[in-house]
Amino acid sequence: MLNKVANITILFWLMKITATTLGETLGDFISMTLNLGYTVGIGITLLFFIIIISIQLNVKKYIPIVYWMVIAATTTLGTEISDFIDRTLKTGYLTGSLILVSGLLMTLFLWYRKYNNLKIYPVFERTKEIYYWAAILFSNSLGTAFGDFLSDNLGYSYLAGAVITGVIILVVVFLHYFTKINHVLLFWIAFVFTRPFGATFGDFLTKPVVKGGLNLSTLYASLVSLALLLLMIIITHQKQKKEREWIR
Repeated sequence: MLNKVANITILFWLMKITATTLGETLGDFISMTLNLGYTVGIGITLLFFIIIISIQLNVKKYIPIVYWMVIAATTTLGTEISDFIDRTLKTGYLTGSLILVSGLLMTLFLWYRKYNNLKIYPVFERTKEIYYWAAILFSNSLGTAFGDFLSDNLGYSYLAGAVITGVIILVVVFLHYFTKINHVLLFWIAFVFTRPFGATFGDFLTKPVVKGGLNLSTLYASLVSLALLLLMIIITHQKQKKEREWIR
């Protein structure tokens, strides 16, 4: 059976961080800059997510452009879901984070109960892939809530929030290379915290200067993030093509 998901490399994490930043700025562009609101924002991003995840579930192998568009869709939808829970339903960032943590843990629990592992590569079975994407959607939604919790509830600046989550990611990298802690566990910890890193960094780019941001437009920041992500997708496609030619 052919694998359908990306292998975990340094390029993977760079693309993940870029996609999470894109999700934050694009989500804010839809709901706030265009003033469509979080409910309409969820509708728009959910429709795109359904379309692209349907394509991903029906392809027979890993196609970088499709896979990373799903990642980008989960980050954008995750932003809208988190903001809807926190601001429209007025649960608050802490409660919203706890709701999303519960959803993520439940998904991982059901995944483990069925397969007796949480291995994220390779993935080719339909049911396992659904668990995979559900966990990613919860973790990306959680990142927005946690990033906002750091800045709004704990009072950290957006840059400080990005530094805090960045340090956590570096600690996980250290543990990965220099300890025997389960690598799958470390992957999910890193995956969760790359989202608040992207969320807080995206806020740092777009929020007003008086709030500790650079006051860039959400559209401009989104386009730059999208361009960087597409560039890395092209690199991934070229690398994949060379690997296939080498095997032949």
